Amino acid sequence: MKIITELARDGNISVPNLSKKLGINTSVLYSRIKRLIKKKLIKKFTIVVDESLIGIGVRATMGINRDPKLKDQIHKSLMKTPEVIEISEVTGRFDILITLRATNLEELHTVAIEKIGKIEGIQNTETFVELQRTDKDSVYSITE
Repeated sequence: MKIITELARDGNISVPNLSKKLGINTSVLYSRIKRLIKKKLIKKFTIVVDESLIGIGVRATMGINRDPKLKDQIHKSLMKTPEVIEISEVTGRFDILITLRATNLEELHTVAIEKIGKIEGIQNTETFVELQRTDKDSVYSITE
């Protein structure tokens, strides 16, 4: 769990530096990481992008209610929408929650009305514009 937590915090850390930090022999650590990848506990190593530097100024979450008969078609349409970065089927007052990103509020409005709102089977939506975001480091622990 310590390996996973440290890699989640900084996936770019070198194995020698991580081995010093955790007090584990480098070759042992390397084989443990390979085993975590093989067991699919680690799906991929990735980067975190400062979206503001590439022109993304707005993030939002949208709750969607849909016609259950068109579930697969709606999902495919949302997957083809470049501004949609995450889709979650949920319980509660919405059927789906999606995360969107856009350059500005005008573009977000266009995406909400012209792209998502016109997908066949979407009955209603509610959009929540992100005002501030605080990401928390992932910490994994063993529960017994």
